[in-house]
Amino acid sequence: MGALHYLANLCTVESIRSKRRRSMQTVEIKVKMDCDGCERRVKNAVKYMEGVKTVEINRKQSRLTVNGYVDPNKVLRKVKNTGKRAEFWPYIPHNVVHYSYTSQAYDKKAPPGFVKNLTQTLPSTNATEERIMFLFSEDNPNACSIM
Repeated sequence: MGALHYLANLCTVESIRSKRRRSMQTVEIKVKMDCDGCERRVKNAVKYMEGVKTVEINRKQSRLTVNGYVDPNKVLRKVKNTGKRAEFWPYIPHNVVHYSYTSQAYDKKAPPGFVKNLTQTLPSTNATEERIMFLFSEDNPNACSIM
């Protein structure tokens, strides 16, 4: 009986080891919360999930931050099940963006100091501007003749 029990445990351990362990993540979600009741409902829905370590709510920014060994999609689904409209946090700090003046980057609903997280593209340079700049560049050996 002991040998069969040992083999059963050995097989069980292999199936557990085959599962990937989740890494510690910070999930930020935008949820509109108007009152203490809304805030409490969202917080209680998330804080009892498996793997959640901390839950922080900033009602002024409509922001929910969850830290733990969780799947971001499951957290989002759990928040949506409360009846609130929710999405992943779409904003990044203004000082992180290289070129924050792209179209649709500014959002009136964004918290102060944040812009939308869009694919950042640098402005296209004109070929004529490049040629004019090259005329007066130190890299151009003929630039002295123009000046």
